[in-house]
Amino acid sequence: MEDQRAITIGISGCSSSGKTTLARLLRDIFPNTFILHEDDFYKPEEELPVKHGLVDWDCPEAISVPDMEKALSHIRSTGTFPPTLDSKEDLNTTGTLPIPASAITAAKARVAAWLQPSAPGSLIFSESPSSSSSPPPRICLVDGFLLYSPPAFAPVMSALDIKLFLLVSRARATQRREARDGYVTLEGFWKDPPGYVDAIVWPNYAAAHAWLFEDGDAEAGRVDVEALEREGIRAQVGKGLDVDFGETLEWAVGVVMEELERVVLGGGGGHDQGG
Repeated sequence: MEDQRAITIGISGCSSSGKTTLARLLRDIFPNTFILHEDDFYKPEEELPVKHGLVDWDCPEAISVPDMEKALSHIRSTGTFPPTLDSKEDLNTTGTLPIPASAITAAKARVAAWLQPSAPGSLIFSESPSSSSSPPPRICLVDGFLLYSPPAFAPVMSALDIKLFLLVSRARATQRREARDGYVTLEGFWKDPPGYVDAIVWPNYAAAHAWLFEDGDAEAGRVDVEALEREGIRAQVGKGLDVDFGETLEWAVGVVMEELERVVLGGGGGHDQGG
């Protein structure tokens, strides 16, 4: 943490797995927190590859990884959002929150207790956790569907201090994606053409994340626990693919608190993937 002004937390998974919704909730639950969206690093539409006669927005080649790496370096060293980055993703909606208000209230109360004097959170976010000249760290939640997709995204992975991976079934991802109105882009607005999820979105996700699943089968959804542990990626192992979002929020809050303690305070060595 020496000379690092922000802690970066990756939230990745298939398109429509709940990444942006979770990021926005965590931003409102934890202090000193802001979001960096992978979608803000799309290349211009005319530079994107075409597959099956469709523009492919969902492959690693569609994202400017060098620009994203540069933004993460700026965030980690300064603790501030890149001043030249104009976020288009913040203009997109995530739909109705798939969680009762009571679950959000409970998560906020849990973090508030963790931040009380003498509790671990207070040691992390106090004005001087280690020295009188050190301000409390900021938290950058990095929301993206390809964050854990080596080799193209290896520089991004190495710039993430904490990594969360959301699981979702093909059927649920397809249903959520097809229910979306569309996306604000650099050029204007994009709406998925018919068959886009089956032809582009899911195949790209499955190929990019095969290394995280047993037998390389993302659709079966049996995660490779050894691969997760090797890369320090946390997922809801053993919970199935379509976990209730309230349970996902509770899990994510616990993981973020635990991992912040590890990264900032140096506590703990191992962790339970399912916890």
